[in-house]
Amino acid sequence: MLNVLHVIVCFFLILVVLLQQGRGGGLGSSFGGGAQVFGGRGAGNFMTRLTAICAAIFMLTSMSLAYLSSAGDRELKQFETQQGK
Repeated sequence: MLNVLHVIVCFFLILVVLLQQGRGGGLGSSFGGGAQVFGGRGAGNFMTRLTAICAAIFMLTSMSLAYLSSAGDRELKQFETQQGK
């Protein structure tokens, strides 16, 4: 379940970053400027917040997956040391 959430957030983060309007116009202007619905500055603030939220969720899921993966390694190491006794 966490893997699926991580992949979904990853793709959504990529999409949000690509839709942001950078110095050169970005990919957001390629879609007819759909992000301008929120207003000139409002779109930038909204997209910036959305990017920060997605990045935070991505980092949390990354750390959770890394911890869960290392927990399996710890159990395996503990099992091997018990078998060696």
